[in-house]
Amino acid sequence: MNDSSWGAPQTGYWGPSDHGPGRGAAPAGPAYDAHYAQQTRPMPIVPDVPEHGGDQEVDRGAARLSGPLFRDEPTRARPLPGEVPQNPEPMPHAPQPAPAPQKKSAGRDLGAAIGVGVALGAVIVASLFVVKAVFVGVVAVAVVVGLWELTKRLEERKGIKAPLAPLALGGAAMVVAGYARGAEGAWVAMALTALAVLAWRMTAPPEGYLKDVTAGLFAAFYVPFLATFVALMLTADDGAWRVLTFLVLTVVSDTGAYAVGWRFGRHKLAPRISPGKTREGLMGAVAFAMAAGALCMQFLIDGGSWWQGLLLGLAVAASATLGDLGESMIKRDLGIKDMGTLLPGHGGIMDRLDSLLPTAPVVWLLLVIFVGSG
Repeated sequence: MNDSSWGAPQTGYWGPSDHGPGRGAAPAGPAYDAHYAQQTRPMPIVPDVPEHGGDQEVDRGAARLSGPLFRDEPTRARPLPGEVPQNPEPMPHAPQPAPAPQKKSAGRDLGAAIGVGVALGAVIVASLFVVKAVFVGVVAVAVVVGLWELTKRLEERKGIKAPLAPLALGGAAMVVAGYARGAEGAWVAMALTALAVLAWRMTAPPEGYLKDVTAGLFAAFYVPFLATFVALMLTADDGAWRVLTFLVLTVVSDTGAYAVGWRFGRHKLAPRISPGKTREGLMGAVAFAMAAGALCMQFLIDGGSWWQGLLLGLAVAASATLGDLGESMIKRDLGIKDMGTLLPGHGGIMDRLDSLLPTAPVVWLLLVIFVGSG
């Protein structure tokens, strides 16, 4: 507040001005003083404020009073027309509409995935119960395609050149030898395949030899050797039903994990390996696989019992989950989502074998323990 609000001119309050009469200067003389003596009130004593250069500075530096009616608070200047205010007053937040709930997505083309899955299932079941040798051929073809996908991705993403020719030939031989000669035939075929990988890689320059043959031996064990246990199951008298039980339990475990995890999944199982998998999904896999195992052991396997099926289902859920996580670890290291694009809605052959391969030896061993190798 400046002094004019008190109802009196500033009679020499700021002293004379070098620029003549103006703001801050009043006419001098006895007549002037006598005339205004009775109309003025005593001004409060305030400290002198140094001049800074003219009347404009005087007005700008006018003293402010304090007290109950006068607060030492800055006044908010109103912006001129067209001027953007420096410190605009906060506007009340208007209520925002709630975001529409997003539907969960499966991440794949479910129609294509179901269609391809049904077609593959029909081929497998038909070959399994019509001619066992045809089913062995189907397994051998799947092994060769899986090896091609794995070695191709290794070369593309890591520059690792695992020799495909000896792997494909030796992998198919492992499956056939396991069916024809049992476990001994499978082990012999595995050893010969390893020697072939070592020798084949010697035809190339030595740079990268160690990593190439190491990847080749890993591929030989991971794909064809584990698949050989499916052929070993098939050699039993009820071999077709054993293989069917193995396939059903693995598929049911994956389906239970997907269904329960998609609907109720909240807690991540292994977020750094596979962010989509949840603990709730694992519980769903265990429940579904144990129920299916009890039914399969009771009604499909000769001499089997429902309680054995519960244990079998639990083991399948664990091995299938570990196999899925293992494949996810490989794909994360390679920086890819799928191993291939051969199967619409599924990815590649290896993307379907990830749960089956490590589960095959587990089912084979438990069935031998429960009901024998017969």
